[in-house]
Amino acid sequence: MAVRPRQRPAASRSHVAGLVTIAVIGTFALAMLASPRTDTTVPIDSTPTQAAVAALSPTLPPPITINNGSSVVTATPIATPQDDRPPGPYVGIVAGHWGNDSGAECPDGVTEGQVNLKIAELVTKKLREKGVWVDLLQEFDSRLKGYRADILISIHADSCEPIDADPPASGFKVARSAASAIPHTEDKLVNCLIDEYKRATGMRFHENSITPDMTSYHSFSEIDGDTPAAIIETGFLYLDYNMIVKQPDRPAQGIANGIMCFLNSQ
Repeated sequence: MAVRPRQRPAASRSHVAGLVTIAVIGTFALAMLASPRTDTTVPIDSTPTQAAVAALSPTLPPPITINNGSSVVTATPIATPQDDRPPGPYVGIVAGHWGNDSGAECPDGVTEGQVNLKIAELVTKKLREKGVWVDLLQEFDSRLKGYRADILISIHADSCEPIDADPPASGFKVARSAASAIPHTEDKLVNCLIDEYKRATGMRFHENSITPDMTSYHSFSEIDGDTPAAIIETGFLYLDYNMIVKQPDRPAQGIANGIMCFLNSQ
């Protein structure tokens, strides 16, 4: 005969409720484990504070601002330089009489100091455009004491008064120190300046009028003895007025080219 299944006792209400609760909790737990975790936190303000940005950002050196005379350039260095001076080339340009006196004066009010400074500024600009580091210096600049550079050039002009001379007082002059410690090197500098100035201006070299004021120029004894130096008189303000006053870019180009000639020969 068939065996009837044994009848189980009926579950009480408390048992049923407990089983339901356990089933619900288990289902919820399995669902949480199976689903990917998401961040349900709602940010109050998603904008980072300056303090937070500073804490996460790497520390960089402060920017360096370089004034090159015609513009201001700001750049962040990769490393702190050991010296403010770049490796080279390095040139000093003295604007004759600047910061001291007017120099020669013309009847129309133009002064030698003005002419020298204008040409010196143009030379400085041209050299900087070629990557040369240039100091534009005054006549008795405090930096001239022991000054070290690849070249120092002092720019002047001659008289605005009529001069009785043979040949006529027209043309330019270039000289080095009579007591030079490096005469052969400075002769190269002088020759470069003469050749390039002639080429740029078409003026002639007025060698006869070079004076002890040029060969014993005060800066020659102030700067470091190993710094090649020369002084140039760009022309006579009386007869060369049209060139050095009205066309200053040409004398400036001649001087800049002469400096580059010397630098390239070294």
